Amino acid sequence: MPSSSQTLSTAAVAPAVGRLPLLLGFLIAIGPVSVDMYLPAFPTIARDFHDAAAPGLTLAAYFAGLAIGQMTQGPFSDRTGRRWPILIGLSIYTLASLGCAAAWSTDSLSAFRLLAAFGGSASVVVPRAMVRDVADGPAAAMLFSRLMLVMGVAPIIAPILGSAVVSVGSWRWIFVIAAVYGVAALALVWFKLPDTLPPARRSMVGFRSIVARYGQISAERHFLANALTGTFAIGALFAYLTGTPGVFIGEFHWKPLEYAALFGLNATVYIGFNQWNPHLVARVGLRPVISASVLLLLAGTVGLTVAALLGTGAVAIVASLLVCQASYGFALPSTMVASLSRHQAHAGSASALMGTWQYLGGAIAGAIVGGFADGTARPMAITMLGCAALAVLASLFRPRATLARD
Repeated sequence: MPSSSQTLSTAAVAPAVGRLPLLLGFLIAIGPVSVDMYLPAFPTIARDFHDAAAPGLTLAAYFAGLAIGQMTQGPFSDRTGRRWPILIGLSIYTLASLGCAAAWSTDSLSAFRLLAAFGGSASVVVPRAMVRDVADGPAAAMLFSRLMLVMGVAPIIAPILGSAVVSVGSWRWIFVIAAVYGVAALALVWFKLPDTLPPARRSMVGFRSIVARYGQISAERHFLANALTGTFAIGALFAYLTGTPGVFIGEFHWKPLEYAALFGLNATVYIGFNQWNPHLVARVGLRPVISASVLLLLAGTVGLTVAALLGTGAVAIVASLLVCQASYGFALPSTMVASLSRHQAHAGSASALMGTWQYLGGAIAGAIVGGFADGTARPMAITMLGCAALAVLASLFRPRATLARD
């Protein structure tokens, strides 16, 4: 049964609750719009800047910007409410995306990407806190899955759109499209998105208190174990994002549109299992679902590594990646819900801390893949396997369940 604070929060936004997944999904989709759309342009960017490392550096800069931004945006939203951080962040994101379109070097593109990520981080961290404002346990898992269903359209469309842009014009138009998306998101937030955090529940704390709060959240074993499980799963996902353009466009000589179709297939598998997730959580609970999901990820990455080491070709690699995508559909929403379930009073800070860990993990995993790139799938596969093994270990660290929603 929901607490009185949850009931009040839900009642306060009741007129807009029905459209909340649509609105929040559109906001969180800034992530795939900003990353997936320009993956097919990696070879073109490297050629234009005469720098083979340019794509990987700009992607790492984006992940770093997301990590830095979330540490500030979460507490900011706990203090001011949910709407203003998103509005300010989207404005920064839109202007920085135009800067990316005008970039003249690897360094300038990386700098604008970092700034765009810093602004866009509000649209990643704050929606998660908004879900926690109005729901918990299986209800939150259901809301997350509906949100991800909306957001999940972006990873299917974005790489196809990016491939189309690259095939007919400059990669710079990709970032113009991202800026247009930012303007559309601004309009939706301004006119349609309610604030799910009423003034009575806002946290008026200073810098030292925020640092202390992060320490308290990090020390809570339930949060630590679930957040780390999600972080390592995200690390495997970002290793996939960094490695697959070189593997399929480079090693296997696929056309950008063929690569985009594969990306869309993977996203479709993720969405399908993501939509199954809340029903499974409602039946067996979060803990068994998380445990099964990381074991599934481990199985997929073992298959991927064997295929990469033996050089069995694209089919075996694609099949293994699809297994990994299925595991993400269970692991990512479930670890989010489990991590935030005991932190309603400062959901923004907890969401920010979790997101920062995830994107730092992703940046490290991506840097490892890029640093050891050898024209094969081996660096990607081995990195993903290591992340999966760490996710399994982190899941074993969780304390014994004490609540039904655990």
